Amino acid sequence: MTDERETRIQRLQALYNQGINPYPNTTERTHTIAEVLQHFNEFVGPEGSYTLVGRIRLLREMGKATFAKIEDGTGSIQIYLRINDIGEENYRLIKLLDLGDFIQANGFLFTTRTGEHTLHVRHFHILAKGLRPLPEKYHGLEDKDLRQRKRYLDLIANGDEVKQVFLTRSRMITAMRHFLDERDFIEVETPILQPLYGGAAARPFITHHNALDRDLYLRIAVELYHKRLIVAGFERVYEIGRNFRNEGTDRGHNPEFTMIEFYMAYADYNLTMKLVEEMIASIAQEVKGSMRISYQGIEIDLTPPWKRYPLLDAIAQFTGIDVGNYPDREELAVVMQQHNYEVDPKLGYGRLIDNLKSQMFRQGILELHQAIFLIDYPLDVSPLTKQHRKLPGLVERFQPFIGGLECGNAYTELNDPLDQRTRFEDQARQRLQGDDEAQVFDEDFLEALEVGMPPTSGVGLGIDRLAMLMADQESIRDVILFPTLRKAVEEP
Repeated sequence: MTDERETRIQRLQALYNQGINPYPNTTERTHTIAEVLQHFNEFVGPEGSYTLVGRIRLLREMGKATFAKIEDGTGSIQIYLRINDIGEENYRLIKLLDLGDFIQANGFLFTTRTGEHTLHVRHFHILAKGLRPLPEKYHGLEDKDLRQRKRYLDLIANGDEVKQVFLTRSRMITAMRHFLDERDFIEVETPILQPLYGGAAARPFITHHNALDRDLYLRIAVELYHKRLIVAGFERVYEIGRNFRNEGTDRGHNPEFTMIEFYMAYADYNLTMKLVEEMIASIAQEVKGSMRISYQGIEIDLTPPWKRYPLLDAIAQFTGIDVGNYPDREELAVVMQQHNYEVDPKLGYGRLIDNLKSQMFRQGILELHQAIFLIDYPLDVSPLTKQHRKLPGLVERFQPFIGGLECGNAYTELNDPLDQRTRFEDQARQRLQGDDEAQVFDEDFLEALEVGMPPTSGVGLGIDRLAMLMADQESIRDVILFPTLRKAVEEP
């Protein structure tokens, strides 16, 4: 690679020596490649004049004529350069071109004897000289780590396949906005740098603001700010943006990720559940053309309504552990170990149940891979959630799961400020006992609640995981253009 780079630098210098700027400031494109191909029969003929631009992907010199293929963001086309048309001096410049260089070419359109649509070049010049070779196009870039680490090479080498993933992601977000906008939600923006973090069970990233001389936190969720807006009188709000959680990376987790959260006044978790299943089904219909999708070989029907499983019933059904028979943390820990489930000694009773749920999904139970809701969670793992109207010790909370992926979290929001204060105090005790993901005490939020918040429900959905489903990708890193990765192993 070093030798080839050095050769390319020599060619670059040769261009400079001839008074040619290999990095001009502007271009004169008249059409995209897709446009000329779409209207080729109208445009073909020697009287035409079309200026195309693109990256050289193929270069084949044949004496006094050269065939090349150039590619822009819309497609690719063959170009034909002949010494009699462009002159001997310009033709010699072709020897200074390499695969990966960008050029501008002007000429007319014709069809070769083999039926290939081609631009017959009258003039050309270089737009940008590439100093490193491209990945081998026809074998692709196969190393998974390198593809994620150098996404620009991945998109060049595996363009159509990889671009489709991110086009799917983009269309999904557009469809999501359209769905909510039609239902009178307004899009808002809330702080990423926050004096206190909250709204989820997670460890934050901490940064320091020099001018204010204070530590700030990258947000882990937008929930508490959205509730402040509900207090202020906005009845339906949503936000699509980055959250940051100081956690490990795996198939379903990236420390920097994208979520949508939306909140509705005068609603409960039943209404939000209905809206979530309708929205995701609508997105699938718009993006995939069907409410039935295939994910990792499993056919999933997203047509509402989805099956609802009370959390404790699902655990009993799929693990054989009836949590209701073990109301003490130590008893539950013992029976989990007897059933070969891991037990984290730092977790309290409710978090232990939540951890059991996560391990249950890792078993790959086929029924849990359909589109389902788990509903009605333990009180002590849901500090921002209203208590269940019928079931003591539980709260009105749900999580959507699709293809075995946890896709979000939602509940009937707690709007009793005195109850919320008690919950925050309990979370503070859990933090002292070693649970560093427990909620922090947020006095300002409590003051907002004391002003008065109407009955409200809200949800947070992971956009990256929904993109995994819609694009049928196994890892979250495959739907994030530039995921967070471990340091590359350096060569000795």
